[in-house]
Amino acid sequence: MRRVLILGSTGSIGTQALDVIRANPTRFEVVGLTANSNRDEVHAQAEEFSVDDVAFGARDAEQLVRSVDCDVVLNGITGSVGLGPTLAALETGRTLALANKESLIVGGDLVKRLAKPGQIVPVDSEHSAIAQALRSGTDAEVRRLVLTASGGPFRGRTRASLGKVTPAEALAHPTWDMGLVVTTNSSTLVNKGLEVIEAHLLFDVPYERIAVVVHPQSIVHSMVEFIDGSTIAQASPPDMRLPISLGLDWPNRVSGVGRPLDWTTASTWNFEPLDSAAFPAVELAKTVGRAGGTYPAVFNASNEQAVAAFHAGAIGFLDIVDIISRVVDAHRPEDELTLESLDAAETWARERADRVIADLG
Repeated sequence: MRRVLILGSTGSIGTQALDVIRANPTRFEVVGLTANSNRDEVHAQAEEFSVDDVAFGARDAEQLVRSVDCDVVLNGITGSVGLGPTLAALETGRTLALANKESLIVGGDLVKRLAKPGQIVPVDSEHSAIAQALRSGTDAEVRRLVLTASGGPFRGRTRASLGKVTPAEALAHPTWDMGLVVTTNSSTLVNKGLEVIEAHLLFDVPYERIAVVVHPQSIVHSMVEFIDGSTIAQASPPDMRLPISLGLDWPNRVSGVGRPLDWTTASTWNFEPLDSAAFPAVELAKTVGRAGGTYPAVFNASNEQAVAAFHAGAIGFLDIVDIISRVVDAHRPEDELTLESLDAAETWARERADRVIADLG
């Protein structure tokens, strides 16, 4: 029986994790729940799963991580506020099932220094796929990682055609059902840029050996190419319950969490190169990742401000990545990466982004 603490239990990751646990009551036990708000929903979840320990907000979630007896912490919080709970989970020695990519990306070396080998299990579908494929060979046998991207709702569009994109159009993702920020990030491909940084930090593969390919069917979730020319891909219908279940009990598989592919039906899978001119966020993220330090925190914070401004009607779609680039270019990092320098960098980035947004208005 795996005792699970779920951070962000009312979000997309949290509710699907509860689906997995609900279907496997002899395998998993929920021992704690947290959310940013949605108190009624959390209390309903706590009643259903007989959970005594609940918390609201990232700070209380961090305290709950330190005080609840559990085997695995599923961090499904959205945004860099998930860093504190991520660090707490690592410090206490629990397995960290990580859906909150921002905490690893922003925390960088702070997270890496705390994590024991195998302590972080990725829950993103792409990184879960890579983790599964990497079991086919040794680290020395890996040539490169290939992350797949659906291309979002604007796949095939030119940069010039994206100028009039509306918030509603940006939220119309063709494959995945996600929250406002993550769905918007998928439409700009900022999310894929963040995932490239995440892949580098999780698997210690240099950026020049991490590629992105557009795969609109979202069946192949990512691939690992080996030195003998073999490519191992993980394929399944798009359903986050599969990587969530692996996060909860890695490396063991949970029966029945996802449906298999139907090999009796004809289908076609497409793979296309990424158009970096129309979607420059991935190359910008690689530059930011190579710079390290507080640069990823600045990238992430300025994006969050720009996304909020876009949905408020203050800026256009193309302005989102342009704002990130301008803020990143203006950043002058401190020498040492600490929680204090990260907080300062994020505060500066949000203020700088807000000034750029005001100038554009």
